Amino acid sequence: MHREKLRRLSPDTEATRLIQNLVEERRKLVDEKTAQSNRLEAHLKIYFPQIPQWFGDVDSPLVCALLERWSALEALQKARPDALRSFFRKHQCRKEELIESRIKAIGEAMPALKDRAVVEAQLAVVKVLVQVIQVLHQGIEDFNRQIQEAAEAHPDFFIFESLPGAGAVMAPRLLAAFGSQREHYRNAAEVQTLSGIAPVTESSGKSSWIHFRFACSKFVRQSFHEWAALSITQSQWARAYYELQCRRGKRHHAAVRALAFKWIRIIFRCWKERVAYDEKVYLAALAQHNSPLLAATKIAL
Repeated sequence: MHREKLRRLSPDTEATRLIQNLVEERRKLVDEKTAQSNRLEAHLKIYFPQIPQWFGDVDSPLVCALLERWSALEALQKARPDALRSFFRKHQCRKEELIESRIKAIGEAMPALKDRAVVEAQLAVVKVLVQVIQVLHQGIEDFNRQIQEAAEAHPDFFIFESLPGAGAVMAPRLLAAFGSQREHYRNAAEVQTLSGIAPVTESSGKSSWIHFRFACSKFVRQSFHEWAALSITQSQWARAYYELQCRRGKRHHAAVRALAFKWIRIIFRCWKERVAYDEKVYLAALAQHNSPLLAATKIAL
């Protein structure tokens, strides 16, 4: 062991740890909601497959409210057209053409299954799943409010809020990933490695290979990866860099990780110096250093 290389581990500030715990627990609720939504869709496909076809997201408030009121096609078809129109408008569906097309589709639909033994069991499960999803949806909304309040009160939030594509969800997660202890990381490479964004190089004899890093915080890696993908549509140079990686033969996720690797260096500098990110400043820096990225992607300044 090299004890001289060990650094004292001290807890972050209470404000930072609150955000770290909130965003991680929120993600667990989102994953649970996704799992229950998949279960709901699987059961609907057995006896009511029209719902996923008509509405797409079976876990939306509209679909949950509809299934809570009319859990089977037969019951839905007995509803008066005016009642359906009122229901759709009440649940934020205001396109008249879409409402009328749905009402027509409901009237013309045929039951997928008439075996009451199976249908009754599916109805019972669907009712429970709808309630679970509604509770999870409300819980996630409550977490969103708590996270927003905690993040806006944090002195470093302005840095992560300035990042393109971060928004209300990813900005607090990125803040949680970096924390507030500037002395904890000596350079950006440590963040890249600890987060799992930096790949691992292994060698044996004359052979060497690079592979995905597994020993890391999956949630932190996920945070950087998901945000880097979102930044592609919001940042001019990020989109150009991603496309350049794809042209070089990298698949989507590998190209996104390469972009996240580059982003971490930029965020680290902003975080260390306590300044917000500015796209124009970074593009000017690329031009000043005659960056190959700028030339290859033809970004106009």
